[in-house]
Amino acid sequence: MASVNTRGTGKAEAALLAEARAGKYEAFEELVNRYERKIYRLALNLTGNPEDAEDVLQETFLKAFEHLPEFREDSRFYTWIVRIAINEGLMKLRRRRASKEVAAEDATGDDGEVLPREFSDWRPNPEQIYARKELQEILQNAARALPVTFRTVFILRDIEGLSTEATAEALGLSSGAVKARLFRARLRLREELSQVFKRG
Repeated sequence: MASVNTRGTGKAEAALLAEARAGKYEAFEELVNRYERKIYRLALNLTGNPEDAEDVLQETFLKAFEHLPEFREDSRFYTWIVRIAINEGLMKLRRRRASKEVAAEDATGDDGEVLPREFSDWRPNPEQIYARKELQEILQNAARALPVTFRTVFILRDIEGLSTEATAEALGLSSGAVKARLFRARLRLREELSQVFKRG
């Protein structure tokens, strides 16, 4: 009965959801295992801070577990938890703004902590490390400078690779609104990056 080979060819999501709803914690834990990396990366891209991203990750799955009986299976479980993660991330940003925290500089430490954890053991040569890190910082800073309405669409579509329809569902927007916001986000990023490279 327990799921084996849980990633990829593991137990179907619908079966895991049914078991989790019936109070089987192991089934919900398997859903967490499947999606925690993606949700962490999404939270990190949204908040720019590893500690905040960890908080958002935990809050997302706690809320998902708490509200599992309310989940309607007319959407994917992943789309539903993405919506929760975005709400948690935006609340973090609002609280940070309200308390006058400035965390943008903390987004990338000298130890490269901001990189997704699975990439932390790569060993390119020093020139590659510097060039990659510098470019990543430029891109991250430019993305974080976007208004939050554009930033969330950009993260979900261009970083997380969600479809237009899944992004629209996660954000409660029409497909047209997603396309319009993504276009404006890309345009602003292009303008910002062209200015950065001119200055460089």
